[in-house]
Formats: sequence, C-alpha cells, structure tokens
Amino acid sequence: MNTVVLGKSGIASPQNAFGALPIQRCTEEQAVALVRRAFEGGMTFFDTARAYTTSEERVGKALADVRDQVAIASKTMAETPEGFWRDLETSLRTLGTDYLDLYQLHCVPRCYRPGDGTGMYECLLEARDRGLIRHIGITAHLIAVAEEIAESGLYETLQFPFSYLASNREVALVETCARNDVGFIAMKGLAGGLITNAEAAMAFMTRYPNVLPIWGVQRACELDQWLAFMGDTPQVTPRMEAFFASERTQLAGGFCRGCGYCAPCTAGIPISMDARMSLMIRRAPSQAWLSPEWQEKMELVEECTECGVCMTRCPYQLDIPSLLRQNLDDYRAVLAGKVQV
Repeated sequence: MNTVVLGKSGIASPQNAFGALPIQRCTEEQAVALVRRAFEGGMTFFDTARAYTTSEERVGKALADVRDQVAIASKTMAETPEGFWRDLETSLRTLGTDYLDLYQLHCVPRCYRPGDGTGMYECLLEARDRGLIRHIGITAHLIAVAEEIAESGLYETLQFPFSYLASNREVALVETCARNDVGFIAMKGLAGGLITNAEAAMAFMTRYPNVLPIWGVQRACELDQWLAFMGDTPQVTPRMEAFFASERTQLAGGFCRGCGYCAPCTAGIPISMDARMSLMIRRAPSQAWLSPEWQEKMELVEECTECGVCMTRCPYQLDIPSLLRQNLDDYRAVLAGKVQV
C-alpha cells in the first residue's frame, strides 16, 4: 500500500480516499455504516461538501469518536465572504467538529487571489489563522483555471477530474502540481460512471505518487473493492496499456461526465443522465435503463428549447442540446431493436 502526501499541506493518506458525494443517496444508516467501514478498512481521508445535502452530517456521525485519526475535507461554493462564513460555520456544526483539516473553494470559475476584490482568499487566511481550518485548497473543472491555480503558489491542494481518460494537458497539470508541491486530489476517477474497470482505474493512479484519488462510494461492494486494493494494488502492464488506449479511442471527443453543474434544466430534462445514456447502456448494461421510467425521462429531451443556459454552466463546454438529441436518437434505436447492445 502506498501513502500519498498532499503537497505542502503535509496531509498524508493511504492511496485510496473516500468521496462522500454519493452517500447523500443512501439512507442515513447505510451512509454512516459505509463511512465507518471505510475508516475501519484503512481509509483516513474523507472528502465532503456543503453542496452535498446530507453528506456532511453523515460523515460527522460516522467519525465523531475517531476525529483525531482522520482528515476531513469540505468545500464551499460561496462567491462572497458572507457566503463563505455562513457555509464554514454550517459545515463545522453539521460535521460536529471545531476544525476542518482541509477547506476548499468549490468548482471555482477563477483562481481567487489576495487583493482581487472578492475577499475570498482573505477569508481562507483568516479561517486558518483562527484555527477553523488547517489547510487551504480549491477545486476546479476548467483546465485553464486549474493550470493557473497550480502555478500560483496560493493553494496547498487542487482537486480536479483525473482518470485514465486524461489528456496530455491534464497529465501535465498533475506534473505541475508535483513540481510546485501542490497536493493533487483526483475526483471522477471513474469518469462519472463511464469507467467500469476498477482495477485499471486504480492501476493508472499508481503512476502518479502525488495523486490521491477520492472514490465516490454508495454501496458496500464498491467500498470493498477499493479497500482490497489497499493490500493488493493493481499495477500497469502492457496489456493494460493497450486497454487504456482502446478506452481513450472509444471515449474520444465530447462526452458528459455527469457532474451535474448544468442543472437545473429550464425544461426539466435530467441532463446529466440523458446526455450520456447511450454510453451508460453500453458500458454499464442494465435493463433498468430501458424501463418505462427512463423512457419517459429520455423523451423529455423533446422539450429542449436550446436556450443555451446549460452550456454556459458546463465546465467542459459541451454542446449539450446536440448531445441530448444524439443520445435520444440512439436510445430510441436501442428500444426499437435496430441497435444491439
């Protein structure tokens, strides 16, 4: 098992960490049990956010009696100092702790700097000076923003999507973080569910000793897989290299990662699923995708007015209306038996 040190923060974690976004979809009992099981299995870094509804509360309940043995990271999507302090105070109260090991500005549209007029960076410094947070981090989806952050020297950690589908530019971002002693936290290591080979996903991460992947966990069977890799870590082989290349070819171009930042849709379309349904049917086959409920949700694509609001929110600058139409056409072909999956 490898240990990852998150740059100048000095936060050390076993090679797999817990992403607590999905536990908002479980019952409270299930969520608390999952988090606790992760800790008992060796995970010590837990990443949540104010935006993840019930996630913070559940993480706090699961780890209350072992608080000094874990690192808890949370985030704020606030863009004003007032929102920052409101979110931080809420997070501390909800998590049942008097400090956060890492506090991150969440999905930022820019690299916040001291003296930029927003006051956001000054809030981070004050919170750290007051002992409310121990380390300063930031998360981004826009590669240009992430590159500026990595070069700025202002943040101890950067959280960014990273998987074996990464481009050369994204690999270079990881290398920049290593060079500048910025801890790199990898979100979306499974590309929003499009990567279904956990062994390959894990093996890829081992190439980058400065990268700490946070795996989104919703079920015990998923958690067991990541815990098993702690003691028996997959390694990249020539055969796996060929697999990576094949996957990159299949998923080249624009595809929806399912981040959900496009929501809400003005026409009520569940964009983050409808825009990648074709890939989900092929990569995570399930009859559930063809149920009357999902057929109804897919047909909502017909209500798209092409207002463009979703595209202004998409971190990957996807042509979402076109992607929705392509997925609906393919979905209908599958239902009609014209396309086999």
